Amino acid sequence: MAPIESTHYQYLVIGGGSGGVASARRAASYGAKTLVIEGKAMGGTCVNVGCVPKKLMWYASDMASKIAQAKEYGFDVAPSAAKTFNWEYLKPKRDAYIQKLNGIYERNMLKEGVEYVYGWAKFVGEKLVEVAKRDGTTQVYTADHILIASGGAPILPDVPGAELGTDSDGFFKMETQPKTVAVVGAGYIGVELAGVFHGLGSETHLIIRGETVLRSFDESIQETITDHYVEEGINVHKKSNVKSVEKLASGLLKVTLTTDEVLEVEALVWTIGRKSLVGFNLPASGVKANDKAQILVDEYQNTNVKGIYSLGDVVGNVELTPVAIASGRKLSNRLFSPAEFKDQKQDYENIPSVIFSHPEAGSIGLSEKQAIEKYGKDNLKVYKSKFTALYYAMLEHKSPTSYKLICAGKDEKVVGLHIVGDSSAEILQGFGVAIKMGATKADFDNCVAIHPSSAEELVTLR
Repeated sequence: MAPIESTHYQYLVIGGGSGGVASARRAASYGAKTLVIEGKAMGGTCVNVGCVPKKLMWYASDMASKIAQAKEYGFDVAPSAAKTFNWEYLKPKRDAYIQKLNGIYERNMLKEGVEYVYGWAKFVGEKLVEVAKRDGTTQVYTADHILIASGGAPILPDVPGAELGTDSDGFFKMETQPKTVAVVGAGYIGVELAGVFHGLGSETHLIIRGETVLRSFDESIQETITDHYVEEGINVHKKSNVKSVEKLASGLLKVTLTTDEVLEVEALVWTIGRKSLVGFNLPASGVKANDKAQILVDEYQNTNVKGIYSLGDVVGNVELTPVAIASGRKLSNRLFSPAEFKDQKQDYENIPSVIFSHPEAGSIGLSEKQAIEKYGKDNLKVYKSKFTALYYAMLEHKSPTSYKLICAGKDEKVVGLHIVGDSSAEILQGFGVAIKMGATKADFDNCVAIHPSSAEELVTLR
């Protein structure tokens, strides 16, 4: 048998998403010969079918609410103008921006000396990676170090007619806005998409298995967002799941719930979870995965095979873009930088996260339930505040603000912060720094409030 021709690199990255590209660029900055392999488009889920286009749609939805409120602030704008959103106008404009970002990713890598190839990778040996390129050719690569950062993908349920719906990826392919839509799932993706559809004027149904949305977050967030969505007019179908989906002669989808309630909608969006993407002959590499097909790694992102690492959604730890980026950079620091970084690793405690619901919600640290389990109820002090932000003083229709600060021990170290209200993402980023540094309630109290603002409430809680 003829020997396999290969191209050797110091660092080979499978997956051109945020984490993979960040790690590759950092490695190249230390002089490592680096290659990124990507099957679709640079930027991964976040840039193409996640964070970025989702936030643009959130902005559009938020803009609609501002237009509806403008008359109450003295502008000669009919509230009905909020219902004139043109999906067909914004979609190609949004898509063009994403394509621009794809190009920026490519140029940034080339500028820093990272090579990349488009194609589908698969292992053909422990450190042999074969790539079926877009041009129809095949190339085998070897590397001293290999990073698997292949990401994840949305899943569909095993119910009759499930394929008639779409998933969160498919949401961004919608050419027109559905007049009626059902979103299935209580997680942050479902909550965000339901909020976008409703804000832009679609009749929206949100189907959830429990009594509240966002069940992995603190109860204050769960209850505030669920109640407000119901008050806003989103049809929240609690303790429900989808039994079957059929396409009617009218073109509508007939969605039958486990409660025997029947919905007829133009579109159905599944947001019930995601799976790791490991369809690249992982067994040939010797790398082990768990029963959820998530690659097993230690605290340094090492797999069980020396010289092969993994991070991001494919390991299923904290599935957030900034976490993958930080993990990727720290990994490359450890592998290719001076000895001062030889023990660097990502810290997965106190990671802030935000839900772009309407209104926004954000969380860092332990929920109240988790804090009780860790410290005991008697060792905690919980500060809460619910109020209406000043912005709504001129408006008949209000939106809630809810803040909760969880403190532990005699020094009242802040171990959890959970907020709901306008600008929660921007507020949480700053407070996240303080909590990461080990701030106490006294530290919060010692900070002079910025008035008038919603965030000042966090430094005046009693």
